[in-house]
Amino acid sequence: MAAKQREPVTVISLRKLSQTTPEPQQKETKTFTVEDAVETIGFGRFHIALFLIMGSTGVVEAMEIMLIAVVSPVIRCEWQLENWQVALVTTMVFFGYMVSSILFGLLADRYGRWKILLLSFLWGAYFSLLTSFSPSYIWFVFLRTMVGCGVSGHAQGLIIKTEFLPTKYRGYMLPLSQVFWLAGSLLIIGMASVVIPTIGWRWLIRIASIPGIILIMAFKFIPESARFNVSTGNTQAALDTLESIAKMNRSVMPEGQLVEPILEKRGRFADLLDSKYLRTTLQIWVIWLGISFAYYGVILASAELLERDLVCGSKSESDPEVVVTTGDSEESLSPCYCHLFAPSDYRTMIISTLGEIALNPLNILGINFLGRRLSLSITMGCTALFFLLLNICTSSAGLIGFLFMLRALVAANFNTIYIYTAEVYPTQMRALGMGTSGSLCRIGAMVAPFISQVLMSASFLGALCLFSSVCVVCAISAFTLPIETKGRALQHYKG
Repeated sequence: MAAKQREPVTVISLRKLSQTTPEPQQKETKTFTVEDAVETIGFGRFHIALFLIMGSTGVVEAMEIMLIAVVSPVIRCEWQLENWQVALVTTMVFFGYMVSSILFGLLADRYGRWKILLLSFLWGAYFSLLTSFSPSYIWFVFLRTMVGCGVSGHAQGLIIKTEFLPTKYRGYMLPLSQVFWLAGSLLIIGMASVVIPTIGWRWLIRIASIPGIILIMAFKFIPESARFNVSTGNTQAALDTLESIAKMNRSVMPEGQLVEPILEKRGRFADLLDSKYLRTTLQIWVIWLGISFAYYGVILASAELLERDLVCGSKSESDPEVVVTTGDSEESLSPCYCHLFAPSDYRTMIISTLGEIALNPLNILGINFLGRRLSLSITMGCTALFFLLLNICTSSAGLIGFLFMLRALVAANFNTIYIYTAEVYPTQMRALGMGTSGSLCRIGAMVAPFISQVLMSASFLGALCLFSSVCVVCAISAFTLPIETKGRALQHYKG
C-alpha cells in the first residue's frame, strides 16, 4: 500500500523535472537587431519599390534646381537684370536650402525621416506654384528661397533608402539613384525648350510642380525607417515594418526577439564634433562645400557659356547688347542681356547633362572595389584637371565634350560623398550629419553663381583656376578621411 502511494509522487517529480529543464534553452533567449533583420531579409520587391519612389525625389529636386538655369535668360530680359541680380536668385535658393537643411536634419533625428520628407515636399510644391505668379523680381527671389527651404528636406529620402538596404547592395543601388537626378534635369531642359518659347516661363514652373505633387501620394507606400523606430523605443512599429518587408520580399525574419538600445540623446549637434567624429566631420564639410561649388559651377557656367558666348574670349566688350529701349531714356543704357536660348543651346545642355550618367558604371565599380575614399579622391582630381582644360580654345563639339566629362565627374563626386556621409554616421545622428553636410554644401552653391555668372565674365581663366583649386583641396581631404565605410555595417549608436 505504501509502495502504491509513492508512485504518483515519482511521476510528479519527473514531470516537474521535464518541465523545468527546457527553460534555459537558447531558442527563447535569442535576440536580433535591425541590422540582422535587414541582412537576413535581403534584397527584394520592397527595395525595388523603395528605390523607385524614394529615388524619384531626385527627379523633383533636379527639376527645381535646374529650373533656375533655364529661366535665368528670360527673367534677365523681362526684368532687365544685371549679372549680380541673376546670380542672387540662385544664391538665395541655396541660402534657404542651407538654413532649412540643419533644421530638417535635427527634426528628422527626433521625429522621424518620413514625416520630414512629407513636410518638405508639401512646402516645396506650395511655394513653387506661388513662384509662377511672382509680380516682380523681389517676389521671385523670396518665393524661390522658400522653395529652397523645402527642397532641403528631400535628403531624407536617401537616408530612408540607406537604412533599409542590405550592406552589399548600398554601393550599387545608391549610385544608381543618379539616374533620377539625370531624368529630372533632362525633363526640365526638354520642357523649357518647348514651353518657354510658346506659353512662357510661368507655365513652365507650374508644369514642373506636378511631379512633386504626384510623388506625395506615393509616400504612403513607404514606411518610417525601422532603425529610427527602435532608436526611439518604438520596437513594435519597427518589428511590424520588418515583418511586412519580409512578407513582401517572400523572405523570413531572423529567429528571436528584436532588441536595440533606446537612444535618448538623438540629433545633437555636439555629437558631430565628438572626438571620434571630429576630424571626419570637418573633412566631410570641406568636401561637401567643394563638390557643390564645382557641381553648380559647371551647371551655371554651361548656361553662361551658351548665353554669353564667353568661351575663348570670343565675346568682346564692344559687342552690342539687345535691350528694350524707350526713346532716349536711361533704359537704353541697361546692362540687360536679352540673349535667349536657341534650340541648339538646349541641345548642348541636354548632351552635357547626359554626362551625369556616363561614368556611373565606373563610379559603382570604384566605390565597391577601391573604396569610397580613394574613388572620391580620383574623381575630384580629374574634375580639377577638366576645369583647366575648359580654357582650351576648341570647336563647339570640343566644348560639349569637356562639359560632358565635367558633368560626369561632378555627378560621380556627389554620388560618392552622399553614400559615404549616410554610412559613416550612426543612427542617432545620421540625419543631422546629412543635414549639416547639406547645409555646408549650399555655401558652395551660393558662391558658385558669382563665380560662374560674374567673375567668369571678367576673367574666364581666373574663374576656372578657382574651381580647379577647390577640387584639388577636396581630393586631398577625401584621400585622408579617417574612416572607410566600404563593407561596413551601419552603426546604430555612437560607440
